[in-house]
Amino acid sequence: MTEPANPAAAPGHRVAAFFDLDKTIIAKSSTLAFSRPFFQEGLINRRAVLKSAYAQFVFMLAGADADQMDRMRAHITSLCAGWDVDQVNAIVEETLHDIVDPLVYKEATQLIADHQEQGHEIVVLSASGQEVVAPIAKLLGADHWFGTRMVVSEGRYTGEVDFYCSAENKAVAARELAEEHGYDLDESYAYSDSITDMPLLEAVGNPTVVNPDRGLRKEAVQRSWPSLAFEHPVSLRARIPTPSRAAVTAAGVGLGAVAAAGATWWGVRAWRRRR
Repeated sequence: MTEPANPAAAPGHRVAAFFDLDKTIIAKSSTLAFSRPFFQEGLINRRAVLKSAYAQFVFMLAGADADQMDRMRAHITSLCAGWDVDQVNAIVEETLHDIVDPLVYKEATQLIADHQEQGHEIVVLSASGQEVVAPIAKLLGADHWFGTRMVVSEGRYTGEVDFYCSAENKAVAARELAEEHGYDLDESYAYSDSITDMPLLEAVGNPTVVNPDRGLRKEAVQRSWPSLAFEHPVSLRARIPTPSRAAVTAAGVGLGAVAAAGATWWGVRAWRRRR
């Protein structure tokens, strides 16, 4: 899941930069992006594809709150129960390049490089499936990563989640990684766009909001947190290696993939209520 820690570093004196993924490092929802290939392979229907396109639009306008995220998770996991893991793996492997190009913000890659020059370790934390997060994190030169893990039994998704890397759980993951790798959280950094990531931002001494939703923007102003605007996604087609099937495994891929079909209704309702 993560690269081994550097044994030469003094425990408790290392600095990490924790990055959310969607709308912080990447310019779109990594979970909603898989709707078309899953439709083409018969895992979701045409209505779900149309809904996911609208949800992508809603996602770009406003974030989901914690209650919406919980309801979204329940709907997504019930939708993917029984899906064949090998089929999901094959689809993700074959379509990953098209889905992520262009994907990563140029400003994010520069910020990551700046932290690396200062000797900080890069950590990607995302509610997307862990094995979808991993190839992107590796490409960016991240030292560690953590995403959502789905439960698999006899080659199929059970419809249960082993660990949902969202909201408070992102802070839990950050603290676990800090203990494991000796990070000083008071000296560390965190970047996110969503109000649901307040626990992560509050867990470090140097929080910064990136493309913040309305709720997070308000909190950032009240707390005098720095705010960044990332606007320029760059093409990474030539830089991303094609992952093997072993790399794109069942854990978490299901959640990242089926969110295209399942996350939409709650996001649409939230956007309409804000109108």
